[in-house]
Amino acid sequence: MNGSDYNIDYYGDGEESYDYDEMPCDLNGNHETELMVQAYVHSIICILGFLGNILVIITFAFYKKAKSMTDVYLLNVALADLLLVVALPLIIYNERNSWSMGAWVCKLLRGVYSINLYSCMLLLACISSDRYIAIVQARRSFRFRSQALFCSRLISAAVWVLAVALSVPTFLYNDRYEAYSGRGDANTAVCYFRFDQNETARLVKVLVPSTQVAVGFFLPLLVMVLCYSSIVATLLQAQNFHRHKAVRVVIAVVGVFIVCHLPYNVTLLCRTVGLFKKKRCGMEKAAELALRVTETLAYLHCCLNPVLYAFIGVNFRNHFRKILVDLWCLGKKYIYGRRSSSVTSEFYISARKSTDGSNNEHGSSFTI
Repeated sequence: MNGSDYNIDYYGDGEESYDYDEMPCDLNGNHETELMVQAYVHSIICILGFLGNILVIITFAFYKKAKSMTDVYLLNVALADLLLVVALPLIIYNERNSWSMGAWVCKLLRGVYSINLYSCMLLLACISSDRYIAIVQARRSFRFRSQALFCSRLISAAVWVLAVALSVPTFLYNDRYEAYSGRGDANTAVCYFRFDQNETARLVKVLVPSTQVAVGFFLPLLVMVLCYSSIVATLLQAQNFHRHKAVRVVIAVVGVFIVCHLPYNVTLLCRTVGLFKKKRCGMEKAAELALRVTETLAYLHCCLNPVLYAFIGVNFRNHFRKILVDLWCLGKKYIYGRRSSSVTSEFYISARKSTDGSNNEHGSSFTI
């Protein structure tokens, strides 16, 4: 939003109608700083997120088959995060170049972020539910968990369908158009909501962020709190330290996600509540800055989950070692040629056997 002491109405031409007593508020004063953040912080997030989630996907594809419901959910979380880190550089490029790729790319990239947000949070809620069933309802759930892979794949597919359905307004109403820059110079192209009628604008501008905060954050958070409260109570009675360690990994993954997304959702909620109220320019600048900073923090989550798997979960740590050993062996093979290929192969096989022997292939990815 751009303006000082104004009410906003959105028309079909993409322009905003202002009710103001002074010149519209310039929210682009820190534009150079934002570009620097995008160039460095977002680039690091993209690189780490891409490498980490690719390793998770390779692990499940070639080294450890998904044999539990949690494994299937984690694989889908990695796919969703990979989708975001591929889209994020394109978003940054287009924002710096007036969305030169056009309106359809604008819709697609905004929609991808929305799908990622919903799918990740709902899948983490599914993980907490699965841990609840496996630990608190262990005896009663034996028959149900015998069909674990089928059920988890079905639930994951339902989560993706729901995430796409909730993101439909984002796809429909985001568009590329020329908007007032706020600095008296030429208009700039933006990718943002655009409507034909004011009634539709007011409805969607409230409905979309409210749904994102409610369904994409607070509902999964409620599920996690209820599930993990019951799990902690059960563990205190059973005094099973192995299970306690396994749940600690899940809590760490969920906790990091909450830390990354809670500030953004609170900021978004506050902005939505005051969306159609008149605001001073200073308040509007502070709100815009808070939204951008917390959004960057929200992006950070996509590269933290693989780090947690590698350093806390023994199964993932062992599989990552296998990947590094295999890559080293392939490098040796190409460097030294056919003469040393037989020696390299023997080392490769012995290394795989040694790491396989210390790993529980049938356990959950959270086994420690």
